[in-house]
Amino acid sequence: MEKPATTSAQATALAHLDDIQSSLSAWTRTIFDFGETAWREYQSAAWYVKLLKQEGFSVEEGSGGMPTAFCAHWSNGPGPTIGMYAEYDAVPGNCQDAATVRRPRPGLGEHAGGHTDPHSGLGVASLGGLLAAKAAMQHHGIGGTLRFTGEPAEKVRGSKPIHAAKGYYDGLAGMISFHPFYMLPLCNTARWDTHCGAAYAMIYRFICDEPENWVRAGDGAPIPQAHSAVRAPGANDALSMMYMASKALRDSMLPHQGGWSISEAILTAGQATADNLPAGLAEIQYMIRVPTLAMAEQVTAMLDRNAEAAAAMSGCRHERHWVSKSRPGLANHAMAEIAFEALSAVGPPRWDDVANAVAREIQVNAGGTATDEPFIAEMERLIAPQDAEAILRRDLPPSQANSTSDDYTDMSWHTPTARFYVARPALRAAGGHAWPSWVMNALGGIAATIDPMVICASRTIALAALRLLEDKAAREAAMDEFVKRTSGGIGGSSWIAPLCDYEPPIHFRWPEYVTTARGRDWWIPKNTAA
Repeated sequence: MEKPATTSAQATALAHLDDIQSSLSAWTRTIFDFGETAWREYQSAAWYVKLLKQEGFSVEEGSGGMPTAFCAHWSNGPGPTIGMYAEYDAVPGNCQDAATVRRPRPGLGEHAGGHTDPHSGLGVASLGGLLAAKAAMQHHGIGGTLRFTGEPAEKVRGSKPIHAAKGYYDGLAGMISFHPFYMLPLCNTARWDTHCGAAYAMIYRFICDEPENWVRAGDGAPIPQAHSAVRAPGANDALSMMYMASKALRDSMLPHQGGWSISEAILTAGQATADNLPAGLAEIQYMIRVPTLAMAEQVTAMLDRNAEAAAAMSGCRHERHWVSKSRPGLANHAMAEIAFEALSAVGPPRWDDVANAVAREIQVNAGGTATDEPFIAEMERLIAPQDAEAILRRDLPPSQANSTSDDYTDMSWHTPTARFYVARPALRAAGGHAWPSWVMNALGGIAATIDPMVICASRTIALAALRLLEDKAAREAAMDEFVKRTSGGIGGSSWIAPLCDYEPPIHFRWPEYVTTARGRDWWIPKNTAA
């Protein structure tokens, strides 16, 4: 396939990325080492804000009422506004050093946060594309505005439904959404028709604040004299019943195809004293990933019934708190073509001899055998969006319009949105050997293995952004398609309005780093010093 020609502004952007390539590598490692998790990305957000201000951007900190979110703008005069964004949240329980052996980052235990996707590379790649587009706009006098949002808590589909409801994606000529990937067919391509689906996430809180009402007067006491006396079951019992009842009903609620899922996480209350008292507080979070909003509502109704029953059986009351209500994605072929044309001009990422040597070392340290070609071959190949779509549809029923989950979908209802993927480093299967999860996490932090993805994605984002800024016809085609698909644009007859009717869920006991007399540590301590 012949690479599309680039404009002089695009060539300037690519040259700028060559100049800052070493910085991009260092920045990726910085965010990787922060390893901060959902709603608690304090260092990561502050790092982005400081750098953006140094680059001349005006920055709103704490955008949308979220302390670790931001919204940055830079303008070069009248013209269209193009959107890009960074994610930077990591995942609890995945603390891995940027090393070829399994070990947590220095001073931490394996239960701390770590980058799995990795959002460290996602955010810095988008930042690189942003800065390159800015440099080209300045050099060639291209009018327009760049908007760059900081999006915390993607792993719980957190910030984008909130930003969308508060207008942060309105007024854009287009949004460029990038994500690392390695699974076929969405490797080095753009989404075509089948975008990600709906996602609901909520926390059920059980509170036992009136244990004295569990028994009749005279039959016992809330704080009995004898520790064998009757007591209210309490919040832990309610949570356990909720967990088992909802797990047992999964097979009745979900088919065994189509990428549906319900997953849960228990947010602990830190009740480490095993006294003969009922637990006063317990919380469980559910994430529902389904193709349609109707399905999300159906599963939510089932969970509501289970929570009500569990609370009644255990002497508790219950509350439901929303974490996310995210819409399914809206396709835009014109934007997909813009993104894929940019990716084609850049070419797929390439991994050199140094990267291959790192990969072979990991193969051995992970219990496998070093191979001549350690990486998945498709990582260095492009696949056209239409071809990827055809492969993706093979395992989906014709009636299913959306599959899997990511909250970029909320952006797609406010502006024409391109969703594209660049391959992240991943080892190919060898001799039936299953690679442990630390392998992928390490590959996402080691410069030799993650930098090719970051460089390729940065170049693609910069070229796509400049195409939207310079090519009025392409920009108008994308907007015309958006208006047609929504039957009138924002507020049109086929438009889905924001679902966010809740405050940012920042006050829950999300896992985080803490500072105590033992020093800075994860909330599950690793440090043993007094």
